[in-house]
Amino acid sequence: MTVSKRDYYEVLGVDRGADDTTIKAAYRKLALQYHPDRNPGDHRAEESFKEAAEAYAILSDGQKRAAYDRLGHQAVTGAAGPGFDPNSFDIGDLLSQFGFGDLFGGRGASTGGASSGRRRAQRGEDVRYDLEVSFEDAAFGMSADIQVPRLEACARCEGKGAEPGSGPVTCPACQGRGEQTYQQGFFAVRRTCAQCGGAGQIIRNPCRECRGEGYVRATRKLRVTIPPGVADGNRLCLRGEGQPGLNGGPSGDLYVFLKVQEHAFFERDGNDLHCVVPINFAQAALGADLQVPTLGGEPHTLRIPEGTQTGAQFRVRHKGVAGVNSNARGDLIVHVEVKTPGKLTREQRRIFEDLRETLPVDNQPHEKGLFEKVKDIFS
Repeated sequence: MTVSKRDYYEVLGVDRGADDTTIKAAYRKLALQYHPDRNPGDHRAEESFKEAAEAYAILSDGQKRAAYDRLGHQAVTGAAGPGFDPNSFDIGDLLSQFGFGDLFGGRGASTGGASSGRRRAQRGEDVRYDLEVSFEDAAFGMSADIQVPRLEACARCEGKGAEPGSGPVTCPACQGRGEQTYQQGFFAVRRTCAQCGGAGQIIRNPCRECRGEGYVRATRKLRVTIPPGVADGNRLCLRGEGQPGLNGGPSGDLYVFLKVQEHAFFERDGNDLHCVVPINFAQAALGADLQVPTLGGEPHTLRIPEGTQTGAQFRVRHKGVAGVNSNARGDLIVHVEVKTPGKLTREQRRIFEDLRETLPVDNQPHEKGLFEKVKDIFS
């Protein structure tokens, strides 16, 4: 009994005029649906997968597709044309065209070729360290010694994982290839070797210090230089001071996150500093010279003019904080607050009573009434 082959366009579910992109997308969908790894033991799915791969092998080749369009299956000897051997068909390379060669455990299903299951070099993980600094240290910079927990190469085995005098040996399960091949129908599926984890080698005599890991937990002491002008939430990066890489990969980085303590007198806004200075009624009315503290320097003499009101602001140039990697400093903004005395001596009360009799009384609101606003509009 002869079983006729299905039309390749029908197999992929595309029209005869379909372009290469449409054919690729159709095959990708079928390959994902019927792949043997997704359908273990399902002979029908295996046949559908084989049929789709065969159709794509013809229709993705310009010359073979043209011959097939003219003469049909007679134009392609055997399953898919002259020279096509199902036992050497590289479905792994075909799947890799769609970006999912590693989707089904290993590098896809392929027969022959060089081994590609060995572990790749991997960059080590980054490490975070939180460092709290004072307001002054953040403004002017500092150096600090920190102790960071991380992995270090085992001193006993020098990071090899084996007892001194011994070493790793070739994995007997995969013969050093890092992967094993399993036959599924007419495809050979490669998967990462379960015994060596893809390394291609195993350690028969593990180091008793690190238990074969090659690394031990340790605390690394580092000196961190904090530049002037850093702010709360800023971070510093120390390249290569994170966790060590795997399989010869580079180490990760260490990120130092800064927490800046609050100051008892100053608040920071960008590179400017703000402070509140209380004055009494006499200083506000008559004016005064105030000694205003500065950050890390001598007090600054600030002249308060007579008639100063609560909330008045005075700017002192270049008494703020320098920006990171900049010599330019911000300003100091002084906010004046007129304080009302809570208790008065008998003499102070007499003076205030005499003053009250001489000062004008202005208890009326300053906003214009509705009549005055209308009058201003039409005047």
